[in-house]
Amino acid sequence: MATYAIGDVQGCYDPLRRLLDEVGFDPEADRLWFTGDLVNRGPDSLAVLRLVKRLGPSAVAVLGNHDLHLMRRAEGIAPPKRLDTLDGVLSAGDRDELIGWLRHLPLIHREDGYLLVHAGLLPEWTARKATELAREVESGMRAAGYKDFLRYQAGREATTWSDDLSGFARWSCIVSGFTRLRCCTAAGEMALSFSGLPADAPAGFDPWFALPRKSADQTILYGHWSALGLHLENDTVCLDSGCVWGGPLTALRLEDRKIFQVPREA
Repeated sequence: MATYAIGDVQGCYDPLRRLLDEVGFDPEADRLWFTGDLVNRGPDSLAVLRLVKRLGPSAVAVLGNHDLHLMRRAEGIAPPKRLDTLDGVLSAGDRDELIGWLRHLPLIHREDGYLLVHAGLLPEWTARKATELAREVESGMRAAGYKDFLRYQAGREATTWSDDLSGFARWSCIVSGFTRLRCCTAAGEMALSFSGLPADAPAGFDPWFALPRKSADQTILYGHWSALGLHLENDTVCLDSGCVWGGPLTALRLEDRKIFQVPREA
């Protein structure tokens, strides 16, 4: 029995199938953890969603920013972006079932000393606090009024965390931290538009994993930062190796920290 954490797939179905073959994945015995962004910009988001959903308890996936964008598209809240490749999902006969499944995914998964998130963790959040904050938003996403929150967040960008935040503003900042964080300040301000290399971060901002953090007793597995690529630092592992941009798709076997990669093209 083994657990494999896999970086951002983003609709790259063929590399995912080859990666599962490479590691010898057995759905009866093994587990897969996905860092989020299952969909978009790659050629076959629909097949990826169907595969991961079909795996049931053998797969854990956390929500990424592209997964949330798909939900907004499905609800008519957000217009298409220039590089979107979501039409196959949006026109599928099982789209409502797939969107409903996405809506029930967590923002964080915590197990056996690991935290699985899409983008990162604000340095001031302990593992316990991060889990509690995630559950706040997840409960709202699974409730009848979730569209109101998606609509609110689509028009507002929350960039600075404070314990005093409330309502949708609080939820929006929590989602930004889990799904869009790359660089921040020690005080919790996030540079959400930055996507380059750490050396090019805006003045006063540092990669979140380079700052002292209260969750230091956990190994954090994340994706989202394709420019960073496979990166291990301060007991964090970035698994987004930019498959959708031509890089490999990466998996980490948690039991022995062995890395597996397959190229984008066979």
